[in-house]
Amino acid sequence: MKRIIYSIYVDIPAAEHYGTTSKSKHDTTEKAEITVDAFKEHYDRLIKCKTVYADRIGVSFKMYEYDNQYKEFETKFKENYPEVTGYEIINFYKLHLLNELSQTYDEVLYLDFDVIPMNHSPNFFEEWDLSKGICVVEQNDKIVHHVEASQSIRSPTAKYYNCQAMLLDGGYHPNNDVINTGIIGASAEHIKQLDYFGGLEHVIEMMTALRGDAYREIGVYPNNIIDMFRYDNETIFSYKIKVNEVPVQWFAPDWHYLFDFQRFVPDYAFFVHAICKDFDCVWRKYDA
Repeated sequence: MKRIIYSIYVDIPAAEHYGTTSKSKHDTTEKAEITVDAFKEHYDRLIKCKTVYADRIGVSFKMYEYDNQYKEFETKFKENYPEVTGYEIINFYKLHLLNELSQTYDEVLYLDFDVIPMNHSPNFFEEWDLSKGICVVEQNDKIVHHVEASQSIRSPTAKYYNCQAMLLDGGYHPNNDVINTGIIGASAEHIKQLDYFGGLEHVIEMMTALRGDAYREIGVYPNNIIDMFRYDNETIFSYKIKVNEVPVQWFAPDWHYLFDFQRFVPDYAFFVHAICKDFDCVWRKYDA
């Protein structure tokens, strides 16, 4: 059984994070600069903690950065989909790498650059039977079910309604799960079944149409909901899970601890996803 862990870090300007179309007061360059600065400050240790974990469980680790491979992917993606931001391209790239690695490895674990495997974390591949489905976390409890909702283009609410609109447009049942792709564990078989990039041109065209004036005039959703629609990798991931009927295993908080406003890391957390970018707090727990 061939297994690998990988992560990605590509430094892009803060202005590229949200593009120019978001109308949310939360989607600011200042907010993006916090992420950019934190990654630069903690760069070395964010790589080292993943390398240490991979070495401890006897699995290969690969770090992808801004190299010729990424430049080629970015150039082609921009040519084909000029409406997509640099930040969105990076997130499509991480799923492109998931596909690529599944050609060589039987099982793959992806960790966002801001994910920290804690020192006491057991062997992921021994704890999870990936033949039973792709491992991700859902954030359905974060959805705001209100017609006046107005949140970030990256919020769970935005992703939920965007995926719902896509499913309805394709003639599918609208029920969907808000998926966070910060940590993904999957077998080569299920990565192939997901077929993430299959028909991507049609998917992007559909997402563009769902943001357009003609769709707004139909009145399925109020404008404040449509204003949250973007080209989010997680929205498409959830859409593909439903359309291609891919089996899923849901992470509990121990394997994907979403570290944000609470500023607290519990003892049970194995993989800490530092959404708030307060890495110093995580390192204190890591070193304890």
